[in-house]
Amino acid sequence: MSELSKEAFDRVDLRVATVLAAERVPDTDRLIKLQIRIGTEERQIVAGIGASYSPEDLPGRQIVVVANLKPAVIRGVESRGMLLAAVDGGDSVLLGPEKPIADGTEVF
Repeated sequence: MSELSKEAFDRVDLRVATVLAAERVPDTDRLIKLQIRIGTEERQIVAGIGASYSPEDLPGRQIVVVANLKPAVIRGVESRGMLLAAVDGGDSVLLGPEKPIADGTEVF
């Protein structure tokens, strides 16, 4: 594991977001396209969590996202952020607040 300076970490913008909608990316088993709200902004992200989560279980759930990641195109779908998850024995576990909190709240 490489070390990251405090200055480099300070440039990472972690925010709480709420999942508004989710659907599988066509012709994939693991990719899910999520519409999320970060504060007053809505955006789309793509995550490889389809083996552990069904799209219908995600709306309303609060997650933590890297909000200032450069946009990327994944299997033809634009992703404007990255959610945080841990992998335990092959299962993805989404990271989020332990109780409801305002969308866009900074995570530090």
